[in-house]
Amino acid sequence: MGERVEYEDVDAGYLEQRSLQRTAGPVLLWGLGVGYVISGDYFGWSYGLNAGGFGGLLIATAIMATLYVTMIFSIAELATAMPVAGGPYAFARRALGPWGGYLTGLAVTIEYVVAPAVIATGIGGYVAGMFPAAPGWVEVWVPVIAYAIFVGVSLMGSKVSLRLLLGITAISVVVLVVWAAAMLPHLQWSRLLDIPAEPGGSSFLPKGGLGVLAALPAAGWFYLAIEGVPLAAEETRDPARDLPRGMIAAMLSLVAFSVLALLLGPAAAGSRALAQSANPLPAAVEAVSGRGAIYWMTTVVGLAGLVASFFGIIFAYSRQIFALSRAGYFPRWLSRTNRNRAPHWALVVPAVVGYGTIRLVDALNDGAVATGDLLMQVAVFAALISYVAMMTSHLVLRRRHPEMVRPYRTPGHPFTPIVALVLSLLAMSSSLFYSDGALAVVLGTAVMMGVGLLYFGLYSRHRLVAEAPEEEASLVRAAEAELDREG
Repeated sequence: MGERVEYEDVDAGYLEQRSLQRTAGPVLLWGLGVGYVISGDYFGWSYGLNAGGFGGLLIATAIMATLYVTMIFSIAELATAMPVAGGPYAFARRALGPWGGYLTGLAVTIEYVVAPAVIATGIGGYVAGMFPAAPGWVEVWVPVIAYAIFVGVSLMGSKVSLRLLLGITAISVVVLVVWAAAMLPHLQWSRLLDIPAEPGGSSFLPKGGLGVLAALPAAGWFYLAIEGVPLAAEETRDPARDLPRGMIAAMLSLVAFSVLALLLGPAAAGSRALAQSANPLPAAVEAVSGRGAIYWMTTVVGLAGLVASFFGIIFAYSRQIFALSRAGYFPRWLSRTNRNRAPHWALVVPAVVGYGTIRLVDALNDGAVATGDLLMQVAVFAALISYVAMMTSHLVLRRRHPEMVRPYRTPGHPFTPIVALVLSLLAMSSSLFYSDGALAVVLGTAVMMGVGLLYFGLYSRHRLVAEAPEEEASLVRAAEAELDREG
């Protein structure tokens, strides 16, 4: 096979110490999928107005919506064929071998560790907006408090976590719909195009065509992390039936929500007013009606949208790290579970790393681009690497293993995964057109991935665990292929 990895034996209790609860059905999976992402409607997307103007962000959103819709239809097939906690890593492991699997899992890990850090800065921005002049403790302590609360809840196990996440997600959806209704009487479509054009630009594309590329990461924030639903496969009661239903329903809901935020906020308050805003929905309300009931509802209760994604992605990073650790790619102690069957170390350690990343980037930031915006560039870039790997895996597995049991089959294959693959490659170029700071953090991400690959090459590839579900399935497939060749 040319994989050049080695396996170590583990004792009989190894997997027993690393087992999860099966509690989720399609409704909880919908809540998980929407919860992962809905913070993208509450903040982050407005940075795309600064990058490309309304027209640039609109086109970028159409591109990213197409990318994510086609990708979700493709991932739904992979998830039902391989319903294990490894998710993206498991798909690439089967198709591209251990190196490809590890690279994919590492990219997802970086995405999911950094994404809550982005959201933590957004929560800080919403809390700061409650004060006429925000006290200095907000940006330091609000993220700490958020991590402490929601890592703590996650330690109580998936049954508690997923049900609470569903409730928080439902609240955030209601707030978004009420906000949208409040915006309707104040719409002036001319405000969409109030950002002055730069040389070579126009009222629709004030930064020109390159502004579309620069706006892609912010547009992707509307949907980023929806691909994490398969990480709950080992906690889903009927993966073959429930995973596609939950994933596709969540994706279509998110497209509808992104249309509301993107059109109504700038049309009410003006694109220029929201382009630098860390809390665009309350800012839009304040611009048209002041700090009344709707403003405080959107600010205070609307924190549920950020909390839902923060909470959901903490769940996601713990499951990806759990799977990689259980198989020996990451240190094995990270996959131990507590009495509630929650991977406690895989919850706590990344939270510390995520907060440290906020403080590091903030210390190095020259202020030209918001810290949350720079962190978003890291999360999106890492995510796009995993998307390219997953779509490649989809195509490889269809060609090499047509006999695989696929309870759900992607409509429009091979066109569907190819579209997602091409658009992912296009989006990876976006940091080149954004700012020097964005390019620097993306290069930093590449360095982090290089260090991770070095760890695998020198150490962990010699200590993998054959009994881990993701490895066992791939080894059985390899053995069968070897027997076929000998026969």
